[in-house]
Amino acid sequence: MSAPSSTPPAQAENAALENEALAPDSGLRPPGPTPSQSRFQVDLVAEAAGAGADDKSPSSDASTTLPSSEKATSSAATEGPDAGAATEEAKGRFRVVNFADPSAEGTGAPPEGAPAEGLQNGDTVMSETSLHSSTGGQHHYHYDTHTNTYYLRTFGHNTIDAVPNIDFYRQTAAPLGEKLIRPTLSELHDELDKEPFEDGFANGEELTPAEEAAAKEAADSKGVVKFGWIKGVLVRCMLNIWGVMLFIRMSWIVGQAGIALSCVIVLMATVVTTITGLSTSAIATNGFVRGGGAYYLISRSLGPEFGGSIGLIFAFANAVAVAMYVVGFAETVVDLLAGVNAIMTDETNDIRIIGTITVILLLGISVAGMEWEAKAQIFLLFVLVTAIINYFIGTFITVQSKAPMGFFGYDGSIMWENMGPDFREQTFFSVFSIFFPAATGILAGANISGDLADPQLAIPRGTLLAILITGIVYLGVAVSTGSCIVRDATGSINDTISSQFMANCTDAACKFGFDFSSCAGKKCPYGLQNDVQVMSLVSGFSPIITAGIFSATLSSALASLVSAPKVFQALCKDNIYPGFSMFAKGYGKNNEPLRGYILTFCIALGFILIAELNIIAPIISNFFLASYALINFSVFHASLANSPGWRPSFKYYNMWVSLAGAVLCCVVMFVINWWAALLTNVIVMGLYIYVSYKKPDVNWGSSTQALTYHQALTHTLHLSGVEDHVKNFRPQCLVMTGYPNSRPALLHLVHSFTKNVGLATGTHFMCCVPNFKELATDQSRYQRWLLRNETKAFYTPVFAEDMRQGTQYLLQAAGLGRLRPNTLVLGFKNDWRDGDMMNVETYIHMIHDAFDFQYGAVILRLKEGLDVSHIQGQGIDHTHRHEHFSYKKSPTVPLNLSDQRLLEASQQFQKKQGKGTVDVWWLFDDGGLTLLIPYLLTNKKRWKDCKIRVFIGGKINRIDHDRRAMATLLSKFRIDFSDITVLGDINTKPKKENSSAFEEMIEPYRLKEDDMEQEVAERLKNSEPWRITDNELELYRAKTNRQIRLNELLKEHSSTANLIVMSMPLARKGTVSSALYMAWLEALSKDLPPILLVRGNHQSVLTFYS
Repeated sequence: MSAPSSTPPAQAENAALENEALAPDSGLRPPGPTPSQSRFQVDLVAEAAGAGADDKSPSSDASTTLPSSEKATSSAATEGPDAGAATEEAKGRFRVVNFADPSAEGTGAPPEGAPAEGLQNGDTVMSETSLHSSTGGQHHYHYDTHTNTYYLRTFGHNTIDAVPNIDFYRQTAAPLGEKLIRPTLSELHDELDKEPFEDGFANGEELTPAEEAAAKEAADSKGVVKFGWIKGVLVRCMLNIWGVMLFIRMSWIVGQAGIALSCVIVLMATVVTTITGLSTSAIATNGFVRGGGAYYLISRSLGPEFGGSIGLIFAFANAVAVAMYVVGFAETVVDLLAGVNAIMTDETNDIRIIGTITVILLLGISVAGMEWEAKAQIFLLFVLVTAIINYFIGTFITVQSKAPMGFFGYDGSIMWENMGPDFREQTFFSVFSIFFPAATGILAGANISGDLADPQLAIPRGTLLAILITGIVYLGVAVSTGSCIVRDATGSINDTISSQFMANCTDAACKFGFDFSSCAGKKCPYGLQNDVQVMSLVSGFSPIITAGIFSATLSSALASLVSAPKVFQALCKDNIYPGFSMFAKGYGKNNEPLRGYILTFCIALGFILIAELNIIAPIISNFFLASYALINFSVFHASLANSPGWRPSFKYYNMWVSLAGAVLCCVVMFVINWWAALLTNVIVMGLYIYVSYKKPDVNWGSSTQALTYHQALTHTLHLSGVEDHVKNFRPQCLVMTGYPNSRPALLHLVHSFTKNVGLATGTHFMCCVPNFKELATDQSRYQRWLLRNETKAFYTPVFAEDMRQGTQYLLQAAGLGRLRPNTLVLGFKNDWRDGDMMNVETYIHMIHDAFDFQYGAVILRLKEGLDVSHIQGQGIDHTHRHEHFSYKKSPTVPLNLSDQRLLEASQQFQKKQGKGTVDVWWLFDDGGLTLLIPYLLTNKKRWKDCKIRVFIGGKINRIDHDRRAMATLLSKFRIDFSDITVLGDINTKPKKENSSAFEEMIEPYRLKEDDMEQEVAERLKNSEPWRITDNELELYRAKTNRQIRLNELLKEHSSTANLIVMSMPLARKGTVSSALYMAWLEALSKDLPPILLVRGNHQSVLTFYS
C-alpha cells in the first residue's frame, strides 16, 4: 500500500515542500530515506498533520496508528495560526499512507511504539470507517535497516505484500473514499537495488479527465444532498407515471376499449415497462453508477456510440416533455378561467402566458437545489395521492344529481355492458398508442442517479415498486370507471323513463330510470365516451381532482426539467460532442448543471410559445421508447458477450426476456406512430454514425468490446480448423519497421496492399538489457499511433540478442492460428558497405530464415533510403506525448538536401499516384506472389490510375509465343494488364563499365584465398564468413552478370515507373556468401525508382479455377 495515485508527481513535490514549511524545527524531520527513494516512506510531519484534524475521533486512523512519540510530533506540527488550513491540506494528500518513518530525532521510542488500543492478535483490526477510509484499519510497522523500508506486519510477519482492501479497487478520486495503490509486482519481485517504478492502472480502471474531475468534486464536497430509494426514485417514478392521462384519458379509454381490453392495454404497457425496469436494475447493479441516468447506463454497457446518440435525444425529449406537461397544465387553467369568463386575451395566448410563468417558477425551484425540488415533489405526490383517494371514495357515494350525467354507482349490469369494446373512430392499437405515453416515466429516478445515496439499491427497488403501484392504480381506475358510469349520457333530468316503457329499454341506464337512447344518433356531452372530466364528476370533491391534474402535470414537468440537464451534463462531461463541453460545468455542493437548466428552460419555453405539441408528442414518446429498447438490448448484449465483468447483483433478469423487451419497445414505437418511429431511428443512426466517425477517446469496458473479443476468438478458432485454400490466400506481412514511424514508406506501401485484405504486423527489436515495462509501454503507445494514423496493422516489439534472433522468434511465434504472417518484409540495407559486415551476415540470414520457415520474402528499396529516425528533433516529431507523425522545420537546425529528399520520399506512398505504371518483372515463378502484390496494389484508390506492365524472360525466336502464353495466363487469372514485354536479351553480357563497377564494389569483401595459405584462409573465412571466395565468384559468374544486365534493362524499360515489382534472386544457403548476395541485390536494384524485390514460398497463391 502506498500514497494515492491521484496526486501527480509535480503535486507530490510541492506537497513535500509545503510539509517542510509545516515543521516548526528542521530537527523534527526524520532521518532515513527520502520519499523519492521509495513510495512507502512518507514525511512524518505530513502524516501527523493529517492526524491533527482527526484525533478527536476515537477511531481516527492516525491516532491509532502512530507511535506515542510520533503523536507528540504531530501535535507540535499542527500549532500556529495556519495550522488548520495546512492540516486539512496535508490530510487530503497523505492520510492514505500506511508506512511511518522513524520517530523524530532525539526520541528513544522504538519504531513499533506502544500497541494501539483495539489491536487483536498483533494483526489488523478494521476501524468503524474502514469501508470508506483510505487506510482500512490499523497496522503494526517494522523498520528494516538493511533496505531502509518500513514493512507492514501482516499475518504476524513483516512484508509489503498487502491484504485485500476495497480501496485498491477504487477509481482515482472516487467519491466513497480515496484510491490506494497496491504494491506493484516490480516492488515485490525486482532486485532490492533497483528503483521501483510506478505501475499504471489495470485496463479500464483509469478515469477520463472529465470523470476524474467530477469524482474529485464529489469527493471534496461536504454537505452534499443524497436521496434514498423512496424520495429519490419511488416518488419521482410514481409522479411521472401518474400523469394527466390518469385523470382525463383513462375513462375515455375504458369507454372505447371496454373494461377487459383496457386492462389488457394497461397490462401490455406494464409488461414493457417491467421488462425495462428489470433490465435497468441489472445494469444499475453491475458496478458503481454515476450521474447521467439512461445515458450512463447505455453508454457504459453498449459504448459511446449508442450512449452518445441516445443520450442527446433523451435529454432533448425530456426538455420538450417539460413543454408538453406545462402546456397541459396551462390548458387546464385556461379551461377553468373560461368557466368563470376570466380569459385574458384568447385561449392560445393565455396558454402561452400561463405556461411561461409556470416554467419560470419551475426553473426557480430546480435552480434552488435538489433539496427544494425533492420537497416540492413530496408535496405534489401528497396532492396526487389525495386526488386518487378522493376519486375512489366518490365512486361509493351515489348522488341523484349525477345520475343524468351517467354516474349510478357500482352495478353489475353497467360493468357487463362496459366489459366489451365500443370503438368509435378508433382501433385497439390507436387507443393503446394514446395510453402508452403514460407509462414512460420509469427512468425518472435513474435519471438523477448521481444524486442517489445508493443507486444500486435505489434504482431497482424504487423503479419496480413504482411500476407495480401505478399499474395497480391504473387497473383499479379502469375497472371502477367501467363499473359505475355508462358510456353515453345526455345530462338532462328529463330523459327519465316511465315503468310502462321499461320493457322496451335494454341499456343499463334503464334499470335506474333513464333512457339515453337518443345518444345513438348524436354525440352526447356526458358518459365515458364523451366527457374527459368524468373523474371530477365521480369524485367526492371535484376541486381536488383539478388539484390532482395540476399536481400530475407540474410534477412530471419538474422531473423532466431536472432530468434533462443531469443527463446532458453527464453527456458533456464525457466529451462525446466537443461543441457542448461548456454544459459540463457544475455549480455548488451538488454540482448542479445551471447552464443545462438554462438550456432546458429555453428549449421548453420555445415549444410552449409554439403551443402546438400534437405533432411533436409522438416523437417524444418514441425517443423514450428508443431509450428503453437500448436498455433492454444492453442486458441481452452483455449477457451474450459473456464477459467476466458482467456480474449484476440483481439476479431477476433473463437475456431473452430483455431481448423480447427490446423488440416490444420497437414494435410499440411503430404502433404509436410509424413516421415518428422512422424519424427516431434515422436520428439515432445519424448520431451513431457521427460518434463512430469522431471516435471519442474513451474506454468503458463496454459489452460491444466484450462481444467483439468473443466473436474474434470464436472465428479465429473456427478458422484454425479449416485447411488453407489458394483462393483465400492473403499476404500477411511481418514488416521489419523498427518503430512504426521510423520507416514510413515501408509501412505505407505494405499497408496499401494489405488494407482490408491481409494482415500487417510491424516489428521492432530491442537489443539492450530487457526492460519489459518499457516494452509493454511501447507496444501500447505505437499500437495507438497506428490506429490514430488509420493504419490497419499490429505492432510487436521483442527483446533479442540481435535482429536475426528476434526475427526467428517472430517467424515462429507471431500471429494466432490462421492469422499468422506468411511474408517477411524488409527494407533494403542501403548502408551495408559502411558498417560492420557481420550486420550484413545477420541481414542475409534473416532472409534465409524466412525461406526456412516457408515464408515469402519482400525487400523494398528507395534510392533515397527508408529510415528517417536520425532526423528526430530536426524534421520529424517522434514525441510520445502527442503520438502522431508530423514533419516540421527546426528553427535552429535546417535540414540538409539529402534529408529533405529522404523526408519527401518517405511520404510518397501516402499520396495519390497519378497516371503511371507498376512494372512487374515476373522472371521466375514463385507461386504468383510477385504478380498478386501489384494486383492488390492497383485495386486501391491511390493506385487505381496506374496500369500494370508485365516483363518476362524469353528467347528471341519465341517472343510472340511467350507473349501470347503470358497473356493467356493473365487472362485466366483475371488480372488486367496494359502491356507484356518479352526480354530476349537477358543473358547478354553486361556493359564492361558496369562489370568493372561491380568488381570494384566487392573487392574489399573478397577472401582471395589463392594469395594465402590454406590454413590462414580457412581461419579468416571462419572468423569472417561473409567473405567472397574466388571459387564462389567464378562458380556464380553467370548469375552475377545476370543481375548487372537486369539492372541495365530495368533502367532502359522502367526508369519512369511509379513502382517496380521484381522477382528476387535466390542464393543457395551455405554456398553463396552474404557479401556476394548483398552485392547481387545492390547491383540489381541501384539507381532505380522504388523497387520491390519479391520471392514467394513457391506455393500457389493464384488460381484460375472457380
